[in-house]
Amino acid sequence: MAKKKNETKITKNEQQLIDGIKLVNSHPLFGKLHIMMENVSKSRLGKNIPAKVSSSGIVYLNKDCDKTPAEWAYIIAHCMLHISFGHFDAERMPGYWQQITENQKKWVNDYDPALWNMACDIFITRFLADIKFGKCDIDTAKLNAYGSSANELKIYEYLVNAHISADFASFGTAGEFPDMIGTDSPCTYQYGKNSYITEFAYALAGSVRSVIDDAGDKPVGYTKRKSIMQKAADWFINHYPLLGGLAADFKIIETTGRADLSDIEIAAVDVTVGKIYVNPSAGLTFEEWKFVLAHEYLHAGLQHHTRRNGRDPYLWNIACDFVINGWLNEMQTGIMPQNGLMYDETLKNQSAEEIYDKLTDNIRKNAKLSTFRGYGKGDIIDKGWKPDNNKPTTLDDFCKNALRNGLEYHSSAGRGYIPAGLIEEIKALSMPPVPWDVELAKCFDIWFAPIEKHRTYARPSRRQSSTPNIPRPSYVRPELPENISTYAVIIDTSGSMSPTLIGKALGAAASYSAAKEVSFVRVVFCDAQAYDIGYVSPEDIAGRVEVKGRGGTVLQPAVDLLENAKDLPKNAPILIITDAGIENNLKVHHEHAFLIPEGSRLPFRPRGKVFYFK
Repeated sequence: MAKKKNETKITKNEQQLIDGIKLVNSHPLFGKLHIMMENVSKSRLGKNIPAKVSSSGIVYLNKDCDKTPAEWAYIIAHCMLHISFGHFDAERMPGYWQQITENQKKWVNDYDPALWNMACDIFITRFLADIKFGKCDIDTAKLNAYGSSANELKIYEYLVNAHISADFASFGTAGEFPDMIGTDSPCTYQYGKNSYITEFAYALAGSVRSVIDDAGDKPVGYTKRKSIMQKAADWFINHYPLLGGLAADFKIIETTGRADLSDIEIAAVDVTVGKIYVNPSAGLTFEEWKFVLAHEYLHAGLQHHTRRNGRDPYLWNIACDFVINGWLNEMQTGIMPQNGLMYDETLKNQSAEEIYDKLTDNIRKNAKLSTFRGYGKGDIIDKGWKPDNNKPTTLDDFCKNALRNGLEYHSSAGRGYIPAGLIEEIKALSMPPVPWDVELAKCFDIWFAPIEKHRTYARPSRRQSSTPNIPRPSYVRPELPENISTYAVIIDTSGSMSPTLIGKALGAAASYSAAKEVSFVRVVFCDAQAYDIGYVSPEDIAGRVEVKGRGGTVLQPAVDLLENAKDLPKNAPILIITDAGIENNLKVHHEHAFLIPEGSRLPFRPRGKVFYFK
């Protein structure tokens, strides 16, 4: 068969490299690591340099180098372990951070990069020798001279104290040169986590598990032994009615070998698909797994994924964690794990909404708290799923019913203590949510209490025919100032506010104003500056007021205008209608409330009430 004109011939060395990569990918440990490899020519690395690894997470392989597939497998695994063991990470290297200013740090390289590279090579060589992977001519006597269990830092200290010169040829992958590129620029990671290290831990746990499962001959009818997490789930089904219904329906999915779930350190729940993801390598006991699973079951049953209402997802998750962990501690359900736990006794008897408001006081600090999923990610997985209204029973309805029925059976059977706060939340699930306009109406009831009529003889009513000689009093309203029942409305007219949103909000305000017999309302439109409309009747608010503005969004000028206005009573409340895309330091001294679209979130902790409209 004739060779195609543009077909490139693969050399012997390149084919051996390809076969070596296949050996790595088929290995139960190294095949699960997602580390980038790049084949380069000898002109880039050097004629006698097989491979190097960069701090950016790339392994460079010399495709012109003559190595057998087994030797290539060893070299590739060696370079991958430099990344997986965190040898480029600042927190694992012998240097240290020096504080220059409050917000600036400087890395101090008070170590020998060459000896650090050598120490890491020795540590990796011992690891590969222990698992008997690949082919490498190892000087066993020289390797044992550096200790049998010392880590990289201990080996580095030994090399420094013994005044040993760097020797890369014995243990590295780049001949007489260092095989680590970038040791002078240590890596730092957001929230202090190196994803490669986490991935390696999962891969290692998975490979050990697969070896154990495959070892020996399995008899006929063999069934895989239940994991400790599944046993914990079975305990709820058999012994804990409150959460037994949820435990029976939720599937326990192990994250081992799942690249898409490699960021889960302990556990996470996806209520929309009825699954709880658990990390077997977390090293928790049976009692600790009971605590973790109960935590995730309560997230699902209490509908925390649907109660966020525009709040920051991560801070809302943290607030819910504080509440749940407090309840589980009171109920003594399992044992609290030492890591990934949000617990504070001072927050006892507080709702998730109250705790969330406190967390927003210091967002930068609280954004670094850890959940059972890890740093920076909540253990409530929310993929934006929406319920299918065509189905007779949604998964959300099932969770609520399972938790409510579990409470009834748990209480009737006397199966254990349940905190009052948890009982109240479970019972609240049976009640439909109060519409936003009803909540707003309640606010108007507080602002404008009904004016009671009183009796007077100044203008007697008509006398009754049965008792014509007895004068009857009439009911009249007290004579009050015209502006006693009034309030102000600030309407965000920036470009992000659609006419539909403004119309819904103004329609509600107008209808409740009329119901409370508010004669006139002070209206101010505001985008980047305030447009004072003055006092208008509720009917004019509803549809006959021309909206001005449509620029940026700064509401403080409108607030200042109203609070300094001499014709607005000091006790008159202010209703602020906005899409929440406003400045983060808005100051309002009058009694006030916010009316914002559902799914939006104010950039600060509000003092007044917040109503979310659809």
